[in-house]
Amino acid sequence: MPDDTKLPDPPEREPRTALYASKDEPVVIRPHVYDGIHEYDQRLPNWWLFTFYVMIVLFVLFWAGYYQFGFFKSDPERIDAAMAAVERKKQAELEKLLADLDNRSLVADWSHNESVLDSGQAAYSTHCSACHAADLSATTVVAGMDPIPMPGLPLTDGEWKFGGEPMEIFKLIRNGSPPESEGHNGAKMEAWGETLSSKAIAEITAFIISRNRDEFTKFVN
Repeated sequence: MPDDTKLPDPPEREPRTALYASKDEPVVIRPHVYDGIHEYDQRLPNWWLFTFYVMIVLFVLFWAGYYQFGFFKSDPERIDAAMAAVERKKQAELEKLLADLDNRSLVADWSHNESVLDSGQAAYSTHCSACHAADLSATTVVAGMDPIPMPGLPLTDGEWKFGGEPMEIFKLIRNGSPPESEGHNGAKMEAWGETLSSKAIAEITAFIISRNRDEFTKFVN
């Protein structure tokens, strides 16, 4: 008759106490105990060891390349180089812009480009309307009162105090009122070239031309 008595499981072998685990016995308990806590020592997986050693080699190569041979640049150096490249590109575009900019191009091209006019109107509203009014009349209207003059000159009356050619208007906006000018009502045009790019000033000029189109058609022919 078969014996159905279940044999007890063999007792688990306690981990051996040693400084380090061996290949044949990968789990051991370190000989020191702190506050009842035992520290195990197990051999790390090969993939972890491989990654660790590779990182050591890469660190040595990077250290030598950066500190000894100068192959790599620091973050501030890379940022400075990138900013210098951007500045060179902006300068090149500005030089090309100014080289191609003249009376005819401002009237025939810039003042008929919808994108340019939208940008020019936005810049004018932000920087110029406080002195010349949103409608370029240089006046503001309060209910029940006559139009009140604003600090700037009107830009739709056909009178251009410092020259009425498109490039003269462009240079006036960029450089501000001439030194000999006494200003209008004591107010002088500031040099917007110190704040705005030449492209933005050309866009404002094109917007002003578009509001006086009949006056500037002579510069296209």
